Amino acid sequence: MDQDKNNFTITNLQRGADVIKEYVNTLPDNSGVYRMLGVKGNPLYVGKAKNLKKRVISYTIINKLPIRLQRMVNETYSMEFVTTNTESEALLLEANLIKKLQPMYNVLLKDGKTFQYIFIQKGHPWPRVTKLRGAQNENGTYYGPFASADAVEETLTAIYRSFLLRSCSDNVFASRTRPCLQYHIKRCSAPCVGWVSDSEYKKYLSQAKEVLSGKSNLIQHEISKEMMTASKNKEYERAAILRDRLKALAKIQSQQIINVAAIKNADVLAITSEGGKTCVQAFFFRNGSNYGTSSFFPSHSKDEDIQEVFTSFIMQFYEGRETPPEILINMDINDKSIVEKALNTKITLPKLGRKKDLILHAEQNAKNALKRKLIHKATQQTLLDGLAQKLALPNIPKRIEVYDNSHIQGTNQVGAMIVAGPEGFMKQAYRKFNIKGDIAPGDDYAMMREVLTRRFKKSLDHDYEKHTLPDLVIIDGGLGQFNAAYQTMADLGVADIPILSISKGKERKDGEEKFFMLNQKEFRMEKNDPVFYYLERIRDEAHRFAITTHRNKRAKELTKSMLDDIPGIGAKRKKALLEYFGSARGVSEAGLKDLIAVEGISEAIAKVIYYNFHEK
Repeated sequence: MDQDKNNFTITNLQRGADVIKEYVNTLPDNSGVYRMLGVKGNPLYVGKAKNLKKRVISYTIINKLPIRLQRMVNETYSMEFVTTNTESEALLLEANLIKKLQPMYNVLLKDGKTFQYIFIQKGHPWPRVTKLRGAQNENGTYYGPFASADAVEETLTAIYRSFLLRSCSDNVFASRTRPCLQYHIKRCSAPCVGWVSDSEYKKYLSQAKEVLSGKSNLIQHEISKEMMTASKNKEYERAAILRDRLKALAKIQSQQIINVAAIKNADVLAITSEGGKTCVQAFFFRNGSNYGTSSFFPSHSKDEDIQEVFTSFIMQFYEGRETPPEILINMDINDKSIVEKALNTKITLPKLGRKKDLILHAEQNAKNALKRKLIHKATQQTLLDGLAQKLALPNIPKRIEVYDNSHIQGTNQVGAMIVAGPEGFMKQAYRKFNIKGDIAPGDDYAMMREVLTRRFKKSLDHDYEKHTLPDLVIIDGGLGQFNAAYQTMADLGVADIPILSISKGKERKDGEEKFFMLNQKEFRMEKNDPVFYYLERIRDEAHRFAITTHRNKRAKELTKSMLDDIPGIGAKRKKALLEYFGSARGVSEAGLKDLIAVEGISEAIAKVIYYNFHEK
C-alpha cells in the first residue's frame, strides 16, 4: 500500500474522494451546508456553499487540495447535506453546526464565553438591579455585554453605592422584616422595610438608567448640585452621603478607558497572526461607553487563510449572541455582504479618523496578547521538551493527564483528571468522577482503577475519540498506585502510554518527591530543576481540582434536606421555599395558606408539601 510523507495512505485518499464523488450526482445547484463524517459518523468538517454541487466536487480533485484537506478527505467515510434558501441562511447554519459539533478540521472558537449583562427588572414596584448571563428571558432592560465578570461586578458595585438600589430576589425582598447587610454597608436604601419613599427610589432608578445609557456626566452634575445645596443648608450628613455617591459614580467613569464620540453602539474586532497562531481582540461599546475588552485565540491549522479564520470567528462569535448595529474590523473578510445580511449588521473597515485610530489600538492590543501567548507557549514547550528528555519519553507530550482522588474517611469519594499541554492547563478537558463501584471506603487503589477504566474505556469504544488519548499519564501516589494504574491500563490495552507516579513519601514534604516509572528504579529530581517545578505544579493543580470536587460534593450532601424527597419539589421550588421560610423546618411547620403564598407554589403543590409533614 502506498503511503506518503504526511502519514496517510494514497489508497485511502482515493477511497475518500470516491466516497465524495458518489454524492455529487445527487446534489442540487442550491446553497446549503455539507458535513464530512468519519468512520464512526464523527464530524470532521462543516462547510457552506453557494452551489453545493460545485463545492463538493472540488474535494474530489485531490492533487489540488492542500495537505489539511487531503487529510480530511482521507478520513471521510460519508457526508450529510442541508439545502437552504439563501447563502446567508447557509452561513448561519454553518456557524451553528461548527459551534455545536466542534469538527476537528474547522476553525474553532473554543472559548465558550457567555458575556454578562446588567439587568434592571420591570413589573415590580421596587425593581431590582443585578447581573445576568445567558438567555435574556426575564422582563426588564439589559445593559451590556460586559467583556469580563470583573467589569460587570465593578460597575454593579458602583451602581449600588451611587444609587442604593436593591439586588435581592423577589422572595427575599418579600420576606424581609428588617434591613439586610447591603443597607448597613450603604449599598441599598432598604425599600423592603419602607425606609425610602417610592418617589426617591424611582429617582435613584432613573439616574442609574441614565448612567448605564452613557449619560453619567449629566447625573454627576445633578448630584454635585444637590451636594452643594445640602452643604449650604448645613445638611452635612446628607452632603457627605452625596459626596460618597459622586465618588462611586466616578469609579464607573474611570472604567470607561476609551471613549470615541463617533461610536455609540458597536463592537471593534482586530485580528493578528504570527507563528501559526491567531488572536482576535474585541472591544465592546454600548451607549457611547466602553464596556471592556477581551482576547480570543481561535484554533485552526497553520496553513489556514487568515481572512477565512476571521470570517469563521465572526460567525461563530455572534451565533446566539446579540449583534450590535456596527462591527469595526481591521481586515477584510470573505463574503462580507453575505455576513452583514446574515448578522443584520454593518461591517466597516475604517480608513481614516478616530475609528481608524481605535482599530489600530485594538490591533496593537491583539499583537501584545498574542505575543504573551506565544511566550507562554514557548516556555511551556521548553518544559515539555525537558520533560520528554528527563523521562525518556518516545515523543514530546502534547497532552498530559494527571489523576488524583479525594475523600474523607471513605465518604464522598471522587476522582479527578486535569489536562495540560503546550497551551498550559486545558481546563475545558478536566473531568471529575463520582466513584460508583462497590469499593471499600478509602480504597485508593480501587478508586484509581475505576477512574482509569471509565476514562479510557470510552475512548477505546469510540474510534473518533482516540485522538484525545494522552501522551503521558501522571498519578499522584507511590509504587502501589503506580502498579494499580499500570495493571488497569494493561488490561484495557493502553499500556503503551507512559505512566509516571509522584509520591511525597511518609514525611509529605515538598521537594522530597519520589518518582516511579515502568522498568525503572524509583528516582528523584534536583529541587532547582525547572522540570521538577513543572511536575509539582501540575500535580498540585490535580490535587486542587480533586479537593474542590470533593468539597462541592460534600457541600451538596450537607445541603440535602427533608424537602428533597417530596414529589414535585425541584431546585427552583426548594429555593423559593427556603428563602421564604428560612429553613426546611420552617417549611415543615407552615400552614397551607402560608405555603400557597410562596411564589411558584400552587394549591396542589402546597397540599403535597403540607401532607408530607402532617397526616391527612
